[in-house]
Amino acid sequence: MAQNVLAIYPGTFDPITLGHEDIVRRAAQLFDRVIVAVAAGHHKKTLFNLEERIAMVREACHPWPQVQVESFDGLMRDFVVGRGGKAMVRGLRAVTDFDYEFQLAGMNRHLMPEVETVFLTPGDKYQFISSTFVREIASLGGEVDKFVSANVQQKLDEKLALKKTPS
Repeated sequence: MAQNVLAIYPGTFDPITLGHEDIVRRAAQLFDRVIVAVAAGHHKKTLFNLEERIAMVREACHPWPQVQVESFDGLMRDFVVGRGGKAMVRGLRAVTDFDYEFQLAGMNRHLMPEVETVFLTPGDKYQFISSTFVREIASLGGEVDKFVSANVQQKLDEKLALKKTPS
């Protein structure tokens, strides 16, 4: 068995959900070290800025000392290879995720053949959760406390209250 294997779990994490946290927990059990790589997200309009997302992810990952949180911009390949990553963790919630993730894994294998993509599924109670759903439900006044940690819930409440405040 390989020693000191570093895995990278990339994402936008806007916001981090309990499903993401479940994937981090599972990855931390499998790999010696895990970097949760928070994407700058230039391709997406995010509710939270990069610094806010990093802070939320760091707090969520606090229970696992072998997990680090870093930001990245640009090609994931450059980040993974630059850190010496040997595995890239991707979460799969449902069959609808698989087609995209399978194509992405194929492209990543072409770009970095020395890095394996590992698919992890969250626990049953988290399989339907997505950051997009969480943001939408919260913005419409719905309850999301079953989908995110209390810290993230507070940050969502604060952010959405600011958005509703007339300028």
